[in-house]
Formats: sequence, structure tokens, C-alpha cells
Amino acid sequence: MNIPVAAAILFSGEKILIAKRASHKHLAGYWEFPGGKIENDETPEACICRELKEELNIQVTVNNFLADNEHDFGTFKILLKAYICTFLDGDFSLTDHDEIKWVNAGELNSFNLAPADIPLVQKIIDYKS
Repeated sequence: MNIPVAAAILFSGEKILIAKRASHKHLAGYWEFPGGKIENDETPEACICRELKEELNIQVTVNNFLADNEHDFGTFKILLKAYICTFLDGDFSLTDHDEIKWVNAGELNSFNLAPADIPLVQKIIDYKS
């Protein structure tokens, strides 16, 4: 069974937000598109809004679905659903990440991205072109 996860491809102008996973988390040190596990009876869109408020203290608008990716970590599998989002408001406060960066789509491949996020990069580049 796949664990359902939602991720925000969060734009502010031409830049996309990536976040470095905290040293005490699974996949510590990897960069990811922020988001999290979709709770029971929660839509992916609601999950993104909740997770970004909890983890980053920001508000976003979820615009549209971009892509999904199934990833097998060996001991568990996730189904990652990625949505194009727009930053609305908030002062960033990191609880589950050590660092954040705003980067251009073409820069994404130069970061050590979490394995489930890597297949999304080309879809983001295609979306932006």
C-alpha cells in the first residue's frame, strides 16, 4: 500500500521553493518540495495548505495538479501528488527543515533532491516553458 503524500511546487515569481530536510528526519539533508502525508478524509490541496502552515508558517494558494510519482523506499512506498502553488503570505519559520531556498527551475537538478521528487523536475521545467 502506498502512503499518500502531497507536495507544493511553490512559485513566487519565477522562483520555486525547495526545503532541506532537517538532520533528525528521514532523508536528512535532502532537498524537497515541501508538503507531507495526506491525512484520512483530507484532500491533497488541504494537506498542502495545512503542512505549509505547520512546517513553514506560510499561506499558499493551490492552483492545479502537476503530476504524481510513485516511489519505493524499500520498506515503504509513497504516492507523491505534486501541485502548482502560489505563495500568499507569511513569515517563514522552519520546524521540519534546516534551510529553504528560492531557485529557478533550471537549477533544481544541481541540488541533492529527495528520490521521489527527482522525476518532478522535468515536469516543472516543461510547465514553465
